[in-house]
Amino acid sequence: MLSFITQRVLKGVIVLLAIVVLNFFLIRLAPGDPAVVMAGEAGASDQVFVKQLREKFGLDKPLPEQLFIYVKGVITLDLGFSFRQQAPVAKLIGERLPATLLLTLTAFAISLMLGVLFGSFAARFAGTFLDTAITVFALIFYAMPIFWVALMGILLFSVTMDWLPSFGYETVGANLTGPGHAVDVAKHLIMPAMTLGLFFMATYTRMTRASMLEVKRLDFVKTARAKGLSDAVIQRRHVLRNALLPVVTLAGVHSGTLIGGAVITETVFAWPGIGRLMYDALLQRDYNLLLGVFVICSAMVLIFNLITDLVYRLVDPRIEFAS
Repeated sequence: MLSFITQRVLKGVIVLLAIVVLNFFLIRLAPGDPAVVMAGEAGASDQVFVKQLREKFGLDKPLPEQLFIYVKGVITLDLGFSFRQQAPVAKLIGERLPATLLLTLTAFAISLMLGVLFGSFAARFAGTFLDTAITVFALIFYAMPIFWVALMGILLFSVTMDWLPSFGYETVGANLTGPGHAVDVAKHLIMPAMTLGLFFMATYTRMTRASMLEVKRLDFVKTARAKGLSDAVIQRRHVLRNALLPVVTLAGVHSGTLIGGAVITETVFAWPGIGRLMYDALLQRDYNLLLGVFVICSAMVLIFNLITDLVYRLVDPRIEFAS
């Protein structure tokens, strides 16, 4: 197992470096010059001032030299300096990363638990009204755009019913600490996490249902039923456990998609995470900050994929680790 993890980490580092290089060139191909944008906002768009800005932030150097400097910095864990925020990129991301992890992990847990639960009920009562109701419920949230669900959630639970706060990470000016602060953050987290989680819940519901129906037709399930085991025991111990592997695979793939969905969710709910930071950096042509966020998001996806491979062994002990 240790050898497997070591090899996967080494391969992940190579993949991450390749992603860094690719993202560097893709960002440079985007239209717009950060120096021109900054000069225009400062009200001094003459060529001399633009040239000074380009020299100050290293944008006047040849592209291969810029790439070498950036990759060297990434290897030494230096993500550069944000010329728009006037702060190190690592510091800016470090301030926003906990909020994004809290949102994405909560949404992931909600989607996975509800998806497996609803999918199990749909498979057990396949062909009945309950199966149809769960399928329709899942497809509704899968078909609706995330931003639309977010806006409707704000309109219903915040504006109309006044149950939950509509935006932000915590109540501004409340200065809460301890359990009071945790409860306040939890209230602000409910709507963003549910909005993001319900979309992926629909996929896990359909996958769990289809996988369980397929496993129920296998011979070992017929043998368990012939031994006189109850239907509940068969569903829980034999069918569900063997049907989870495709769901775990899909969950690992969705780990990267969750970050993309968080960009929309964080923007709508004004959640102070790296998704919104990336959106602001894109509008401001803040190359270093944008590349830094890409690096962190890529590293998170690689880590989630490694965790997915380890979870395979927990779900099915027959699976052996291989490089």
